Amino acid sequence: MKEKLGELAKAAFYLLATTVLYLVCKLLFRVRFRGRGNVPRDGAILVARHRSYWDIPLIVIALGGLRRVHFVARRTLMEENPLFKVLVKLYAIPIDREDFKPSDFRRVLRAIEERKLVGIFPEGTTKGARLPRSGVVRFAERTGQKLLPVNLVPRGPYPPRYPFWFPRMEVRIGRPFTLEELERELPPGLPRSERYRRLSLMVMERVDTA
Repeated sequence: MKEKLGELAKAAFYLLATTVLYLVCKLLFRVRFRGRGNVPRDGAILVARHRSYWDIPLIVIALGGLRRVHFVARRTLMEENPLFKVLVKLYAIPIDREDFKPSDFRRVLRAIEERKLVGIFPEGTTKGARLPRSGVVRFAERTGQKLLPVNLVPRGPYPPRYPFWFPRMEVRIGRPFTLEELERELPPGLPRSERYRRLSLMVMERVDTA
């Protein structure tokens, strides 16, 4: 009973926070949404590029307060800001990004297998251009879960130029796809590491064209 009440409280707070974020992002970014009907009801691995801390609230409001996104987040975020600590503990899946352990892998895997909507930024950081890591591909391979591409499209500088210049934003949610769809485009006989590399890049291409 206590656990059920705790989940209801978390859901209510998430809905309230999403409503507040919606109002803030509407005011600052004049944000619009496309493809909301593409979100599967039985969960997915949500994939997006990571360019700003604003990425998370923009994606959250695009999905709405009733479709909770469980973002994979680096554990050190909890040390940077008291608010981050609360949000990561309540709603994220904390991992050690620099020393990714089997326990971290199992934690993310369990959430995907429970058909939650799990959000992953394959680039892993907002600091500079980085090649996507292969974790998304490995999780999709292990679970057979669909991948959901989300593209944040700014009209203006993004991340914003503080304090006054916020671009117009459109959050585009693409059609979900499976890893098998991408594998059909690969030549046979690739080494495992090269296969993962190419599939990871192809996932990000789907994000960019959502």
